[in-house]
Amino acid sequence: MSISKKVYGEYGGKTVYEFVIDNGKGLSAHILNYGGIITKLIFNGTDVVLGRDSLEEYLDNDGYFGALIGRNSNRIENSEFELNGKVYKLYPNDGRNSLHGGKVGFNAKVWDADVAEGDEPSLMLTLVSPDGEEGYPGNLNIKVTYTVTLDNALIIHYEGISDKDTIFNMTNHSYFNLNGHNSGTIDNHKLWLASSFYTPNSDECMPTGEILSVSGTAFDFSTDKTLGERFNSNNEQIEMFGGFDHNICLDGRGYRYAGKLVGDKSGITMEMYTDCNGVQLYTGNCINEDRVCKEGARYPKHGALCLETQTFPNFTKYSHFPSGFIKKGEKFESVTEYKFK
Repeated sequence: MSISKKVYGEYGGKTVYEFVIDNGKGLSAHILNYGGIITKLIFNGTDVVLGRDSLEEYLDNDGYFGALIGRNSNRIENSEFELNGKVYKLYPNDGRNSLHGGKVGFNAKVWDADVAEGDEPSLMLTLVSPDGEEGYPGNLNIKVTYTVTLDNALIIHYEGISDKDTIFNMTNHSYFNLNGHNSGTIDNHKLWLASSFYTPNSDECMPTGEILSVSGTAFDFSTDKTLGERFNSNNEQIEMFGGFDHNICLDGRGYRYAGKLVGDKSGITMEMYTDCNGVQLYTGNCINEDRVCKEGARYPKHGALCLETQTFPNFTKYSHFPSGFIKKGEKFESVTEYKFK
């Protein structure tokens, strides 16, 4: 096991480093302290995440490739929410709505970094988001820890504490293609999710408040399903977005086995474990196919998928959705694990 770093560039007068955590058993993670971006995730020689080639390219990171997302993952309708009787106005960066933390989210920050060596080395990223940043209340102290384990898992541990009631709902926006980042579409990947329900979207990709059964629909991944078959279904929700961009409600509570993705050509399996109540399944419907990316790749539509663990999008509007609000002085923690076999 080892952890190393090299200079990757400079932004805002701060040095950006790329850290490499290698377990010596087949899995290595390359991570920037800019945006907490996972630039490479290599398992048995195959790089399974989409990415860019340089810091300059990540400064224009359309699609949020590999980045940490916050303070809030996903969308908040009409870029506002009410908390303790006060309405907070956010930056509208997705039509009239606020997406992934606003104009300058955590994905575009240089984080402070520290490392912990040992049998399972970790990279610890910390950031202070000041009261009022992007419209959110409270001075929020955040810590995100990336750990590569001896059994070939990448664990992401999110921690946050604020001096005011606020929102804290983070995720990582990595795009996975288990055949390799430059191997074409994921049409023949197989997906399993521990989910009995999903939340349908409006035409703004915003949950309508309904929670519907997956039974008998293209959203049923209770057994391994080939993704391409689902892309080609006549389901109105899938046709609306050209694939999946939906909150999947995860069964159970606590830290649990919640998903599995299998690459058809590589045979690589990625298991997902999380304590979150939802995961945004996004299948790269809007990937910029003309943009040259990592190692000269041009990624196609459906060239990867994201499994963004989080609470339900637009929870601020619907009281029956699980909440992403945290209380003043109360530490919030969440853990997600991607394990490779």
